Amino acid sequence: MILNERDCRHEEVLNAGSQMMIAARTAPKGKGVDIIESAIVTGEEIRILSDKMLEIQKENGFKFFLRDADNILNAECIVLIGTREKAQGLNCGHCGYTLCSARPEGVPCAINAIDLGIAIGSACAKAADCRVDNRIMFSAGLAAQRLNWLDSCKMVMAIPLSASSKNPFFDRKPKDEKNKWEF
Repeated sequence: MILNERDCRHEEVLNAGSQMMIAARTAPKGKGVDIIESAIVTGEEIRILSDKMLEIQKENGFKFFLRDADNILNAECIVLIGTREKAQGLNCGHCGYTLCSARPEGVPCAINAIDLGIAIGSACAKAADCRVDNRIMFSAGLAAQRLNWLDSCKMVMAIPLSASSKNPFFDRKPKDEKNKWEF
């Protein structure tokens, strides 16, 4: 039997995404409290995510949402990693308030954000181990958060994955700028 790389690429990228979710799950957490959630987006849901990013761009005017919405359409899958809100009770002041009880509703616990960052770093390290192209995207994460794809998560980041000859998530041109090398 001869198995061409092109015939198993998609499955292997999904496998890398699954490994990234495990890496996020096992990453260290503040006080050992696990409030991380993750999921993989594939198929038509990538288009739904892209459309939501375009909708958000109309609200906020940020042009990178246009570029990123187009860019994720080149992904084999997208790993979502988010954190649920849970004050850790450390009264550490990192959120800007001396006491956790003084933190107003809607102001995230800094430890939650740090945990999310560590989980993302661990997941991207696994992507690097698998030699899968990726990029952390706030824009796609915000769209997934608005779609409530990670139930009750207050901060979500997205990591599109690809295994092509050129990483489609870097060296990107703004959406309205034409590539001078296109024929």
